[in-house]
Amino acid sequence: TLLLSMKEEEWDVVIETNLKSVFNTCKAVTRPMVRRKQGGRIINISSVSGIVGQPGQTNYAASKAGIIALTKSVAKELGSRNVTCNAVAPGYIVTDMTADLPEKVRQDMLDRIPLKRFGETRDIAGVVRFLLSPEAAYITGQVLVVDGGMIG
Repeated sequence: TLLLSMKEEEWDVVIETNLKSVFNTCKAVTRPMVRRKQGGRIINISSVSGIVGQPGQTNYAASKAGIIALTKSVAKELGSRNVTCNAVAPGYIVTDMTADLPEKVRQDMLDRIPLKRFGETRDIAGVVRFLLSPEAAYITGQVLVVDGGMIG
């Protein structure tokens, strides 16, 4: 829905679902991580929409941008406790939603992706796995974009 037509309830439900849920999850895991005194990893899922915005998705883009800002703030708050916090920002991924798109829309999307394909869930899972690994212990407050080069 375009901003001019968006109802406040449409705004609220997306912010509640996408942003408040991440806040609640971060809050729930923070205290146990700090108490353990062994550090930890928080990985949030955002979207390239939170970086570049999308027409007709003001609420969605704002919620995903909020996740990015929340991630960076949490990283700064918890870094001294050896807790890292990063975000993954997927581009277009093969899902039921992208499978149902009209062919012209799908092709328009593919034309904007240098790799000329949609990502797959394993592409996102691999980045998350890396962020959980010992090799990523010095990475915090970052957004890893996984979009086939679409916004890069």
